[in-house]
Amino acid sequence: MNKIVQCVPNISEGIDLAKIEYITEPLKNKEGFKCISVEPDKDYNRSVITLLGDPEKMIEPLVEFYGRALEKINMNEHKGEHPRMGAVDVCPFIPIADIKVEACIEYAKILAEKVSSTHNIPVFLYALAAQDESRVQLPHIRKGEYEGMKEKLKDSLWKPDYGQAEVHPTFGVTAIGARIPLIAYNIDLSTDNEKTARAIAKSIRQSSGGFQYVQAGPAYLEERKHTQVTMNILDFKKNPIYRVFETVKMECRRYHVEVTGSEVVGLIPMETLMDTIKYYQAVNQIDFDKDMSFNDVVKYAQEYIGLRDFDVLKIIEANL
Repeated sequence: MNKIVQCVPNISEGIDLAKIEYITEPLKNKEGFKCISVEPDKDYNRSVITLLGDPEKMIEPLVEFYGRALEKINMNEHKGEHPRMGAVDVCPFIPIADIKVEACIEYAKILAEKVSSTHNIPVFLYALAAQDESRVQLPHIRKGEYEGMKEKLKDSLWKPDYGQAEVHPTFGVTAIGARIPLIAYNIDLSTDNEKTARAIAKSIRQSSGGFQYVQAGPAYLEERKHTQVTMNILDFKKNPIYRVFETVKMECRRYHVEVTGSEVVGLIPMETLMDTIKYYQAVNQIDFDKDMSFNDVVKYAQEYIGLRDFDVLKIIEANL
């Protein structure tokens, strides 16, 4: 079997579709890997790109992709709901099949060196590729965002792993790393009050005494006129989606708001969906079929946790 990784670069542009198409063009129709999806979000002003395939084949197209982002995105003009520190904010390699995370770390280092030397962009290694404990958690690196990064890099403790300790004047900085699959998961609330979303996010995230392996915050979606609890579930085996979803529903009761749905950004492992379906079917005393089809998995995920804009191609295994 060929080695397969998932690579999920995020760019700080979610509004201008022509610009997004130009930046992502080097990642499309290439031998050895597929560009599974490009998901722009106007409120976050951010696009999540999902690649799947041979990591060796991804490196040079990713370097060109970084160059196009440098060409088209000026972080001095960027505004959006999502925290960010660079035109390409983050780019992780994730082991999927016939490859270990140690190899993903090496690919992250190769890309980081090439991006820095080719485009003069400061690069932090993060997550499992981090060379220092302070750089494991992406929010810790990103703290201060683009606007605060110039001052942050004056501190010798925050010298980038690659490149000079100076923010690129229009690109900013980027983080490249390796990690296990995480779930980028957002829960919709029936309120436009961002304070309510912030309080609920605080109740579930690890840094505020909530669930381990959960990072969470509030966001207001202008187009939908409601808020979200937006989160990363860093280890879905330790804290599954259904547990987080049910806790948010419980916390909503005290603020007299409702959960109206949820969404997954990027791809999601089949295992976490099956765990969620198994839980709700046990609650409803329904026999669980471990051999159900992808289409049935999608149907039940939409029914039980209100996943919107979700189809079979959002499941990692359906793309292999």
